[in-house]
Amino acid sequence: MSRALWGLAGLAIFAALGEALPRLGLISPLYAPPLSRILSLLGDQVQQPRFWTATVDTLKTWALGLLIAVVAGVVLGVAIGAVPVLRAATASTIEFLRPIPSVALIPLVSLLYGATITSTLVLVVYASFWQVLVQVLHGVADVDPVAHDTARAYRLGRWARVRYLFWPTALPYAVTGVRLAASVALILAITGELLIGSPGLGREIGNAQDSGAVPQMYALVIVTGLIGLAANLFARMAERRVLAWHPAIRGEVPV
Repeated sequence: MSRALWGLAGLAIFAALGEALPRLGLISPLYAPPLSRILSLLGDQVQQPRFWTATVDTLKTWALGLLIAVVAGVVLGVAIGAVPVLRAATASTIEFLRPIPSVALIPLVSLLYGATITSTLVLVVYASFWQVLVQVLHGVADVDPVAHDTARAYRLGRWARVRYLFWPTALPYAVTGVRLAASVALILAITGELLIGSPGLGREIGNAQDSGAVPQMYALVIVTGLIGLAANLFARMAERRVLAWHPAIRGEVPV
């Protein structure tokens, strides 16, 4: 059986448990309603303009934050990684800032920007940026020393070395960083909206929880999961297209 069929089988089992456990009384329907009820409410939600407004707000925050993080991470990663002095000078700073949880910045961004999309955007950019930067730094550091010496022997200029030496080696790492950053960006977008109260699906989930609308809350959670699944599939498709020349991608066996 292919991995896709195994995945569908797993989803079917999960859905069956989500329907059966509340109806059999094994878990309280007040806190975990049957899946059919949740999906029914989801159908009602998608007919409401408020739902689509919240979804667009979340997607905008996610996409814009991811774009800023990717551009900044790639540019700074190549610039720092290509200059040994900069790499050495910034290593300690990067290792200090990178582990700081983005949610720890929530009080600061709330104070600066209030319950706005900007607050959540800052969290998204901060969390996603490190995923890309660190991967690009590793990619630049992985340049073959022989290729490096050859570039010096031919006296390639700085931009030529970036284009023909550093970037081809760092690209697979950068693509991996973007794929990781896409998931992290969505997590932080929802978390920021939920905790800060900025517009988006996270705030709608919080409002549903506060009002005791448990099935509606689960319906919105399912939507965020579907968005995450779509983002991951899109990232993998883009990875295969961008790295079609790479041996690791060319050697993949379709399933």
